[in-house]
Amino acid sequence: MKKILTLVLLSLAFQCVYSQAGETEKVLMKPALLVIDVQKQFVPMMSREDQERALEMMNWSIWLFRQYGLPVIRVYHTSEKWGPKPDSPGFEFHDSLKIEQSDPKVIKTYPSAFNKTELNNILKEKGINTLFLCGLSSVGCVLATYTDAANYDYEVFLIKDAIIGHDAQYTNQVETIFNALDLNTINYMFKIRKE
Repeated sequence: MKKILTLVLLSLAFQCVYSQAGETEKVLMKPALLVIDVQKQFVPMMSREDQERALEMMNWSIWLFRQYGLPVIRVYHTSEKWGPKPDSPGFEFHDSLKIEQSDPKVIKTYPSAFNKTELNNILKEKGINTLFLCGLSSVGCVLATYTDAANYDYEVFLIKDAIIGHDAQYTNQVETIFNALDLNTINYMFKIRKE
């Protein structure tokens, strides 16, 4: 029963119907993947038990979005106090991550990827209305971006097992509280969207 309810809610999420002056307009889901702060300086600070699985699931997420021709957007963190400087080895994404130089790149100095960055402009230019998030930290920048996305009128989802934090239990709680979606469900959403 729970799975059926989840699928019904998901179908509503990607095919919203609006009514204006007696007219009905369908708005289809136009998704993008945000890969947040998977930088060499930060990955070693994350839960060791989750690192391998989370990096693998991030790569599967990237692969899935590429299969459907959907945007993958890289988000990097820097700050004088907490973050690595651009062009330093620690600033770069983890070597195992399958990003491409052609993927749009956003550099942020606040936890949310929206705060004082070009992210919203990039998304609007691409017609994006739905975001899927992976990366780190589950209780930091991923969560800040997730909650801030509503302020910019985006539907937003976390990808189960593709987020990571300093404590695996906290990550599990975030995934439960915010109903993170597994890749099979996301793939199903994309298949329906294409039909």
